[in-house]
Amino acid sequence: MGSELLKIAEGFSIVAEGLRGLAKVEEGTKEKAVKAQKVEKQETVAEVQQESPATLEGIRTLMAQKTQEGKSKEIKELLQKYGAAKLSAVKPEDYPALMQEAQVL
Repeated sequence: MGSELLKIAEGFSIVAEGLRGLAKVEEGTKEKAVKAQKVEKQETVAEVQQESPATLEGIRTLMAQKTQEGKSKEIKELLQKYGAAKLSAVKPEDYPALMQEAQVL
């Protein structure tokens, strides 16, 4: 009976190794998909910026992207630099400079 249990354990080991391999392939595929989505979002933001580089909507889109990247604190500090608590309070003449600084974040 001991040899039978060893064979069963060996079979489980083989199955486990196969599952580990599948998990690695799946993990790599997910990482590629996430990277592709990030590139797509960046391209979309770049298109919006080219079409209307210093409009409220263009800046809002850029700041939304930066917020999703985890840069909320930096966005708030940047708005405070321009004397505003929220984007709608920024003066239109400050839009080009604000846009440039937000892109660097």
